[in-house]
Amino acid sequence: MRELVMDTETTGFEPSEGHRIVEIGVVELVNLMPTGNTYHQYINPERPMPKEAFEVHGLGDDFLRDKPVFKHIVQDFLAFIGDDRLVIHNASFDMRFINAELGWLNLPPLPNDRAFDTLALARKKFPGSPASLDALCRRFAIDNSSRTLHGALLDSEILAEVYLELLGGQQPDFGLSSSSGSASANQSRQPLPKRPAPLPPRLTDAESAAHAAFVQGLGDGAIWRKYGG
Repeated sequence: MRELVMDTETTGFEPSEGHRIVEIGVVELVNLMPTGNTYHQYINPERPMPKEAFEVHGLGDDFLRDKPVFKHIVQDFLAFIGDDRLVIHNASFDMRFINAELGWLNLPPLPNDRAFDTLALARKKFPGSPASLDALCRRFAIDNSSRTLHGALLDSEILAEVYLELLGGQQPDFGLSSSSGSASANQSRQPLPKRPAPLPPRLTDAESAAHAAFVQGLGDGAIWRKYGG
């Protein structure tokens, strides 16, 4: 199964206010394993980069000025993601911007149900706990020390690690399909050594007598009588 872990960086929070995408990063997973195949593109937003956005992303007008506009990269982007599932943290935000950009070019939107929201999954698994990407990195001991600024490809790579942890670790099948996993499973079925001496009973004489009286009252068909309990 192919999945695309994706992140976007933007000039602001609302495309309805004219804000645009300035960076897209995508990491490819196949059967929950990173393939090393990525998509990364800076984009000229055709508008000034607000100071607050520059402070978060480190992307200024001078840097973005010679980058391609969205309409010049859209076909390569769509070809890379194909029809496969998108894995996004706070998916509604990124999907809103991508579909706004597509709409401005009179292209069909991406269906929202293509996006799997890791933020929603984290909140479901850890209700009441912080669910930001940084908070999840701390929870799963994922090194995000290089994340001094938000960057789409770096955040996608980190999110891919978080996603695998949210699914139960980097080997969600517990390795049972691999040869090493089969050996481990066979080892786990080896009989345990017997105790050299049995543990002393923890029931008192009074408790044993009460249990015997209880079983006696159940009649001859009691399961405890059948198995000598």
